Amino acid sequence: MSKKPFYITTPIYYPSGNPHIGHCYTTVACDSIARYRRMQGHDVMFLTGTDEHGLKIEQKAAEAGITPKEYVDNIVEIFKKLWSYMNISYDRYIRTTDDYHVESVQKIFKALYDKGYIYKGEYSGKYCTPCESFWTDSQLVDGKCPDCGREVIEAKEEAYFFKMSPFAERIEKLLTETDYLQPKTRATELVNNFIKPGLEDLCVSRTSFKWGIPVTFDPDHVVYVWIDALSNYITAMGYENSAYNDFEKYWPADTHMVAKDIMRFHAIIWPAMLMALELPLPQHLAVHGWITFNGQKMSKSLGNVVDPFVLGERYGADAIRYHILREMALGSDSSFSNEIMINRINSDLANGFGNLVSRTVAMAIKYFDGTLPTEKQAGEFDDELIAECKALRDKVDECIDKTQLQNALTEIFKVVSRANKYIDETAPWVLAKDEANKPRLAAVLYNLLEAIRITSALLCPFMPTTMPQVWKQIGASESDVTYENAGTFGVLSENVTVCKGDVLFPRIDTDKEIDELNKLIEAQMAEAEAQNQTIELEPEITIDEFFKTELRAAKVKECEKVKKSKKLLKLQLDDGMGGRQVVSGIAQFYEPADLIGKTVMIVANLKPVKLCGEESCGMICAADKPDGSAKVVFLSDDVAPGTKIR
Repeated sequence: MSKKPFYITTPIYYPSGNPHIGHCYTTVACDSIARYRRMQGHDVMFLTGTDEHGLKIEQKAAEAGITPKEYVDNIVEIFKKLWSYMNISYDRYIRTTDDYHVESVQKIFKALYDKGYIYKGEYSGKYCTPCESFWTDSQLVDGKCPDCGREVIEAKEEAYFFKMSPFAERIEKLLTETDYLQPKTRATELVNNFIKPGLEDLCVSRTSFKWGIPVTFDPDHVVYVWIDALSNYITAMGYENSAYNDFEKYWPADTHMVAKDIMRFHAIIWPAMLMALELPLPQHLAVHGWITFNGQKMSKSLGNVVDPFVLGERYGADAIRYHILREMALGSDSSFSNEIMINRINSDLANGFGNLVSRTVAMAIKYFDGTLPTEKQAGEFDDELIAECKALRDKVDECIDKTQLQNALTEIFKVVSRANKYIDETAPWVLAKDEANKPRLAAVLYNLLEAIRITSALLCPFMPTTMPQVWKQIGASESDVTYENAGTFGVLSENVTVCKGDVLFPRIDTDKEIDELNKLIEAQMAEAEAQNQTIELEPEITIDEFFKTELRAAKVKECEKVKKSKKLLKLQLDDGMGGRQVVSGIAQFYEPADLIGKTVMIVANLKPVKLCGEESCGMICAADKPDGSAKVVFLSDDVAPGTKIR
């Protein structure tokens, strides 16, 4: 009998660039919860999608010479390809460019206007283009965007505003007196930073760009990001449109899951919008931290993105799913490193679970030709293992209810460790030496197979590709690995037959693999950094800000290819100031001999960085060509090294 509907959502991702491992965490976490709830018998709706409007998309598309819709279409295909590769079982994918969503948002905007919650005014303040967020002076950190740390610009334009203050008291109670926010520890910072100082009205329209949903009664305005984006959770269920008819069934959502950088919008603005529309509030907002790389938030603009396709090709999607879920505690950041990942795969999956399965199946084949006898004899150590197996499902249930996936996996692997210890305690290889011990040996192997059955059933939502392979090896049928049977010990047939299979998680040579992976990531970072330095369109700057950039002439004295990189050249330059080394991503377009003796234009006061282990003190200016190549900006030979360019 089906249980009550369960509705879970990821945020809708902004397709300004390709997805990375940070996107994977939220989506894999929601997928694991959705799969677990389905296993429990719930009618699940799992929603994900993309937030496709805004100035940054308009700029990126213009940069690429295509329309905004063409630009987002290309990126969305990559997102969907990744979700397929990671075995994401979403039920619905929403795009904010979908006609039904556009229709709904226009109706929602008009309804809020008619209710008196939206009014026209003028915005003047600080704006971060990459984050598409307005900030007050008090919210800035060192004068920069508190979310991404980039420069903000002064913005002034006619705009519509959503009144936030009428909802301040109710939102504060929602955050402090209920379990809406998970973990609740984040409620204090939201209340102190945004509600106590007085909720400021929210800018909800723009006139400075056109790539957005037009305001029906004032077409010079497009609906600004948050009313457009946040509404997806209800428009995808058919609210104010005829595309779907699921709103009454699934709303309010059981769980919205987001990263901490958009917590404010989901914890304050979204509830205010729903209150204004007189709609029920979601049950829970689960907020996780960032996956950090060398202490920095993983970000394409910072050049520290880890490509999940690359990782998946090397280790399999399930190993990556397991690693990112096991490392991330709800509400906290987790640090990504090659060493942490490889060690986790080796210790938990290869040496732990994989070894448990292979040893047990191998012993059943070796000692009983694969089929256990029905005669069994209980003995020492059985009760403790059986008790832990029986108690496991309830422990995992509790963790899932609290959105604590890391803890759920920890509980499962406690039983895996206990089963491996049970092998050492009972020593099947010793029992096998005496024919009289065969009933005891059969019982030991049966108990191990049952421990594998239960742990693999509960692991399936987290690693859905691998667990069916486990069931085939241990002789379990689909009915043996249901949610109900995961709480029972002794489900497998007494004369169960096992089947030898492939190694589930091959052990990795740590030192060799870390070296290989570091090379891949360094190359990826170098490519991203080169792209950011040459093509990323930044917010407008003043003439004073421009003069902070030192453009100078320099003559190429030496040039060579960077080892272990196909794209980088290392150049020794006479810059009129004693010389410097610059690393440039132009090896595909120039041979070293083509550059020696040429005078180039460099950014001379760029902060030094390391690319593939080589220090780069500056950047060579080059132009992008339509075919994707780059042409270095050469200067006349009569321009002396060190000459300032203005």
